Amino acid sequence: MENSFVIGVDFGTDSVRSLVVNAQTGQEVGSAVHYYPRWQKGLYCDPAVQQYRQHPLDYLEGLEHSIRGALQQCPAGTAALVKGIAVDTTGSTPGPVDETGTPLALLPGFEENPNAMFVLWKDHTANKEAALINDIAHSNGSDYTKYCGGIYSSEWFWAKILHVVTEDAAVNEKAASWVEHCDWIPAVLTGNRSLSTLLRSRCAAGHKAMWHASWEGLPPKDFLEKLHPSLGKYDKTYTDTVEATVPAGTISSEWASRLGLPEDVVIGTGAFDAHMGAVGGGIQSYSLCKVIGTSTCDILVAPMEEAGHLFVKGICGQVDGSVIPGMLGLEAGQSAYGDVFAWLRRLIMGPLYALLPDDAEKLAAAEDKLLGYLSQQAQQLPLKDNDPLALDWFNGRRTPDANHTVKSTITGLHLGIDAVQLFRALVEATAFGAQSIAERFAKEGVPIREVIALGGVAKKSSYAMQVLADVMNRPIRIVNSENACALGAAMFAAVAAGLYADINSAQQAMTSGFETVWQPRQENVPYYAARYRQFQELGAFTEKLYV
Repeated sequence: MENSFVIGVDFGTDSVRSLVVNAQTGQEVGSAVHYYPRWQKGLYCDPAVQQYRQHPLDYLEGLEHSIRGALQQCPAGTAALVKGIAVDTTGSTPGPVDETGTPLALLPGFEENPNAMFVLWKDHTANKEAALINDIAHSNGSDYTKYCGGIYSSEWFWAKILHVVTEDAAVNEKAASWVEHCDWIPAVLTGNRSLSTLLRSRCAAGHKAMWHASWEGLPPKDFLEKLHPSLGKYDKTYTDTVEATVPAGTISSEWASRLGLPEDVVIGTGAFDAHMGAVGGGIQSYSLCKVIGTSTCDILVAPMEEAGHLFVKGICGQVDGSVIPGMLGLEAGQSAYGDVFAWLRRLIMGPLYALLPDDAEKLAAAEDKLLGYLSQQAQQLPLKDNDPLALDWFNGRRTPDANHTVKSTITGLHLGIDAVQLFRALVEATAFGAQSIAERFAKEGVPIREVIALGGVAKKSSYAMQVLADVMNRPIRIVNSENACALGAAMFAAVAAGLYADINSAQQAMTSGFETVWQPRQENVPYYAARYRQFQELGAFTEKLYV
């Protein structure tokens, strides 16, 4: 294994990052990011109706450019020593495909049709369809939502498919199947052109598609046909799923040539970004691993013999082997985190760009410093009982208890409130949302032994992490690597390629460790405990407005 390298590819909301890692030491030797050009232009999206679609060409171009860019940063000869590649993606991000597994947006006549593209995780056009799924599931003899928290979300597989097939007859007729982004990329890299041999991720299927071994795969035909007659044909789309340590095959000659890699590189099966990120962050039994980005995903693993009998209500699923083989993987999260602060930044800076177009360069420089300035000022403010209070539901509520029709509420505004105080209220809101998730796990019998945070926000926003520690009254351990999701994918690539026997061995050898630990300030804990109770009361009041 000496001088062997693996590549982890992390498909995020705005960009894709590829990371070249020394499989023996965990050293990150090359990294490159490619921003999706069509997504950057806002194509195929309509925020007013929460429609967010991504063109498969953004993914294909990003895959090639980011891997080649990462390899260019490495010492000469590194590419020849690459043994494996694994990918993680956002999810649930499904897309319609034809009989060969080709996304419809790559076919003539569908190139500019948003319904023929991948439906991004944060697309909420299927709120009505999610409600229908829940109504039918909860009135049916078998509740197919019971392993995904008991509430099906508009962010998930079947709700999105139901919305598209109802809205678009041409896509409905042409689609032979639907494929998660994390399943499609391994098929692309291995040259798989058959739906019958395309491997389906246990992670994606179990958490988002109501797959479970106890009912022999996906929900049955009669259930799906109650949702829409066209969905009945998908009941046997697949019955088996694979854990992310299973190889999907070896790289095709086409992609080996495009990437400049050997033709014996092993391609791993995919999984969702947060799940692989938790592995890259060093997750262990009963660690709550917070993957913080535009949204958050909270991942927890527990031994099957201790937690496998539980049905944890209001989360995003519990799946055997979805994170680490042999362990129960549990997922929760917040639908907006970084997106909340991006909204505030647009709120402040947007009119200035419009009014001062000749000063765009100076304004961009100021915008880059804005959140840092607000953080610095916010941490100097005294804590007052009548400070503004906000909910973190800017993009609906993921957990506890999915409801993407609810919106944020901000109270306590008056003429003396400035941008710094509003920023602090938003930081506190994200921390209160995190605490509600931790409380739900504890209430449902899943203890939390430690809290781990990873991602750019966790590393860069010391103020937000300190507030999080104060609100949760727990130490928050910050993962050292800035690329924990890609690093986790690299660990899975190492196992798939046979360099390690299991994920635990890969973690021990390739871990980046922890950068710092934020300890709760005990003098602030009672204040935030009282504020959290107000947050819960505000949430209960607000939710009644959206019934």
